[in-house]
Amino acid sequence: MNNFIELKDLSKNFFEKKKVKVLKKINFKFKLGKIYSLMGPSGSGKSTLLNIISLIDRPSNGLIKFQNQNIDFNNGKRNDIFRAKNIGIVYQQDNLLTDFTALENVYLPCLTAGYDKETAQNKAKSILKKVGMINRLDHYPNELSGGEKQRVSISRALVNEPKIILADEPTGNLDKKNSEEIFSLLKKQINPKRLILFATHNRFLANKSDYLLEMVDGNIKSTNARI
Repeated sequence: MNNFIELKDLSKNFFEKKKVKVLKKINFKFKLGKIYSLMGPSGSGKSTLLNIISLIDRPSNGLIKFQNQNIDFNNGKRNDIFRAKNIGIVYQQDNLLTDFTALENVYLPCLTAGYDKETAQNKAKSILKKVGMINRLDHYPNELSGGEKQRVSISRALVNEPKIILADEPTGNLDKKNSEEIFSLLKKQINPKRLILFATHNRFLANKSDYLLEMVDGNIKSTNARI
């Protein structure tokens, strides 16, 4: 009943010297209120799958449905608006704008989604306070630790209250302590109207998710539900 994302025969090919099939007819449904971990060796298609679900990339074949509505990958403008309002993305590299403060990095997506500047700043301050960064609002990325930068990245992903959070190796550059703190912070963002999908090589963290998905040879070969 609460399936929010549906992948149907989703495939992705790349063409270099020859055709490379990265994703191969994936069929899967993601439910709201759950956190999914996505594991697999490098080159198994984890990042490619996240890029397609985020509407940054497009599949070669197959389709994606959000709330039973087919995504039209030819309608870039509509998809950009949908992404801004519904999808938050956290990367392994924090991808923060180096010339902007923590506060500015977080409230800029609000402006993209149509909020006025005052509302955007208030929303950003509220999120940064929740992740323990209220005393670092005016600091630039080069003045923050790796863990702090990821907290800002998560705040940026959360500020528009998205229904989907996609995280691509969000703890890949962090030590064990910070990795566990960032994962715990992500897990706390789950609610009945949101789902989280994160790619990771860290099986310890993956085992704490509701569903562990294994990607092998371009497909989801196994799932392990925790509940």
